[in-house]
Amino acid sequence: MNRTIYLQNTNIKTKKIFRILLATLCICSSASVYAESQAKAVWYRYYDKNGVANISTSVTPAHIKHGYEALDRNMQVVQRAKSYNVEKDLQQSTSRATEIRRLEQDTRLKRAYGNSSVATNKRNELLNNLKQQIALQNQSLKQYQADRITLKRQEMEFYRKGKTIPTALKERIKYNTENIERTKSYIENLQNTYRNTQTYYDDIISRLKKQE
Repeated sequence: MNRTIYLQNTNIKTKKIFRILLATLCICSSASVYAESQAKAVWYRYYDKNGVANISTSVTPAHIKHGYEALDRNMQVVQRAKSYNVEKDLQQSTSRATEIRRLEQDTRLKRAYGNSSVATNKRNELLNNLKQQIALQNQSLKQYQADRITLKRQEMEFYRKGKTIPTALKERIKYNTENIERTKSYIENLQNTYRNTQTYYDDIISRLKKQE
């Protein structure tokens, strides 16, 4: 009798477990089918500038321009796509290209100098060399200007005496004037080179420091 009751209870428990497992499988299967149906877009909807909804079975340029929603068979949104802005995309493309170039330049600078200290030493070496050249040219300019004063005095002395200015003196004055102008131009070029070199290396040093 007890064995019969035990077997009956066991069969009842087994049937309950089977029903629970079957129900669980059905629920999972239904959820899977539902999820699949949700993920499958059937309609595509966008709103124009007047807020009017436009629906079609495919994505058109207008959809891309305004941004659109992908809908399933139940008209439920399964995906959203932002509007495409040509000008913004071009700006972003330009910005990305600029960033890539900057990174490439930083990599080359790292290979060339290693660290900011090396670049600083190189800058100082070049600037000191330019300073020396500028100083030498200034000395030459002062000498040419002093010579000019002497030559012009000699010229004025011939004028005062009413004599003809010698050709040799004229040539010396002309040569002196050319040297003064040439030296001034050279000094100006050296000063520009100095400023450009300083700016160039200051940028390099700053970029290297950011990588350290």
